[in-house]
Order: sequence, then C-alpha cells, then structure tokens
Amino acid sequence: MADSQLFCVAEERSGHCAVVDGNFLYVWGGYVSIEDNEVYLPNDEIWTYDIDSGLWTMHLMEGELPTSMSGSCGACINGKLYVFGGYDDKGYSNRLYFVNLRARDGTYVWEKITSFEGQPPTPRDKLSCWVYEDRLIYFGGYGCRRHNELQDCFDVHDASWEEQIFWGWHNDVHVFDTKTQNWLQPEIKGGVPPQPRAAHTCAVLGNKGYIFGGRVLQTRMNDLHYLNLDTWTWSGRIPINGENPKHRSWHTLTAIADDTLFLFGGLSADNTPLSDGWIHNVITNCWKQLTHLPKTKPRLWHTACLGKENEVMVFGGSKDDLLSLDTGHCNDLLIFQTQPYSLLRSCLDCIGKNAIILESQVSLLPPKLLQQVLKKITFWTAANHREEQRAQKEEKEKKCQWISSD
Repeated sequence: MADSQLFCVAEERSGHCAVVDGNFLYVWGGYVSIEDNEVYLPNDEIWTYDIDSGLWTMHLMEGELPTSMSGSCGACINGKLYVFGGYDDKGYSNRLYFVNLRARDGTYVWEKITSFEGQPPTPRDKLSCWVYEDRLIYFGGYGCRRHNELQDCFDVHDASWEEQIFWGWHNDVHVFDTKTQNWLQPEIKGGVPPQPRAAHTCAVLGNKGYIFGGRVLQTRMNDLHYLNLDTWTWSGRIPINGENPKHRSWHTLTAIADDTLFLFGGLSADNTPLSDGWIHNVITNCWKQLTHLPKTKPRLWHTACLGKENEVMVFGGSKDDLLSLDTGHCNDLLIFQTQPYSLLRSCLDCIGKNAIILESQVSLLPPKLLQQVLKKITFWTAANHREEQRAQKEEKEKKCQWISSD
C-alpha cells in the first residue's frame, strides 16, 4: 500500500505565492476559510514540489519571517524568492522580504529588506510583478494611501476622514533593483496607461510587460496592455483581432513561448468561477480558446508557473465565488501541456505508467537513465495514489449528502 505520508500534498489555499526554480515548484503563504473565518497559513512553512518525482515536501523556515498574509506578490530572481505586499489582520503591507531557495545547507531563511534607497510603493495587495534584468517591476494593486499621497494613479474606493486614510486601486509602476537594493518610480514617457486595477495578471515577453484584466470598483475588465520595460512607454489598449476572453479578475497569464501567452481561469463579470484557457499570439494579436480543458475544475486566485518543458502548473486557488461563498479552496496541481513533450520525457512517462509490466527490465537500464526512470515511477505512483484518495473523498461526500437529504 502506498504511504499516504510520502504522497502528501501542500495544504489547500488561495491568494498564495508560487515560483519555479530549477526542478522545484515552491509555494508559500495564502489563506483558507474555516467556519466563515479567513485563516492565514503559517508564515514559517514553504512547500516544495519536485517536478520530476511528483513529491511534495514541507520545510520549516527561519529568519525575519514575513507576516502570514494573502494577496502578496511573489517572484523569483537568481534562485531568490521575493515577496512584497499583501494583506493580514492588521491591514495592507509594503514590506519586501526574500529567501534564498538554493542554500547549500538546505535551510530556508527569510530576510527583510530594510537597507534600501528610494521610496517603496504604498501598502497594497493583489498587485502584479514583471521580472526583467534583475529588477522587480510592480504594477497596480488595491491598498491604502494617506491624504498627502493621493495622485492620479489612484482610484478612491473608500475613506476614513478622521484618520485621513483612503482605500482604492492603483495603476502606478515601481521598480526594485535587486543588485543595488534601490526602489525607484520610473518616469512614464508616453502612451495611455491602463485603468487602475487589482487582481489582474501579468507576464513578460522580451522587453514588454503585459497585463490583462482585473477589477476596479464593480467592473471587471478584459483589456490587454503592455509596458515597454526599456523605454517606459505604454502601448494603450491593444486592439484584438477576433474573439476576446470574458472580463475577469483573479486569473493568471503565463508566457509559454517568445510570442505566446496562456490565460487561465478567474472570476467573471457575473461572479462565475471560470475554467477556460486561452492562447494569445502577440504578433497576430489574436486570442484562441482551448477546447479540451476540464470544465469541472474552475480556479480563481490560484498561481500558474512554467515548468521545464513549457507545461503550465496551476496550483491552489478557489473553485467558489470568493465574494459570496468561500469554502472551495483547492490543493490539487493542474498541469497544462502547451507543446509536445520531448521524446525522452514521453518514454520516461510510458515506463513510469507501466512500471509493473516492465519491472524485470527496469533494473537493466544504465545508472543515469535508471535514476530518471525511478523518479518517473514515483511520480506516477504518487499521482495514482492521490487520484484514488480524491475519488474516495468525493464518494464519501456524495454518501453524506445522500444520507442528509434522505
């Protein structure tokens, strides 16, 4: 019987951070709902997913721990996970932390960045980040400003006149240079900037930072823009040839080739959780909807990372409308294959799926290849075990519903 502890999986969550570095997917933070209460997940835990073996491992973290939060923005540069902003019980954050994911002793130690030049963005969550030339480039988000900080880049939602604090949406751009440890706000040289927004998504292709959708006030959007990260010029709303994806927020956008973006999920303008996927070609400015995605697995406020062979790995998020029903947090990993796998990968998968039949022959493989095969056998054993566990759980829930309705 498979060891259920060995084949564990990261906890259910939404509003978390996830990045890929080398052979691993790293997941930190976020929240779940317990009896109508938002419970932030432990700030001293980071989960790693081995892409080759399919195994999850939880590691305890040390150092200057970030507050347990949701809506933080995570990004990876040169093996370091940077986490900025977010929301917790005390409000919005504009603190920046990093952890070295490649420490030789295998420890994960948080460091709070306090020695910097320049002015960081005002406190906020649900913002986005482009990674370009060792810089973290942040855009938008929902948060708070004081009266003397109000600018055209801020769309006011609510205010506390007594404390002179205003809440709302942003469309400003801030840069943190990881080499010089400096914050700066670049001068935008031209173009029409996107409307202030939060819960949008972003991706980098070449020297262009793309954003899609998001929410401001009660409006969700489906507009596509890019910022030239060399000239600091906005494109304005990009005209699309043909059909557009629905208006949405809490979705993801992933660069999967030099000229191609992959859009998945989110919450629609009529508060419907979405499970659709779209491919955008930036040369033709056309969206194409994918037709073979599982319609029974909607996701919003999830994360999406690019794997080693251009597969998109979607982790966590919710299958509910978080604004009215907040119980459907997920911890399964959806993998979308965006191009044919290599011949080696296909052969390894075939052996892994048929390990019992090929058991007597596997040991004859050369040592290096044998190591890869054993990881694939573990991968498919873990995947099958989790699928059996999920099916048993769903069957149990159906029986409980049948008994309660009888």
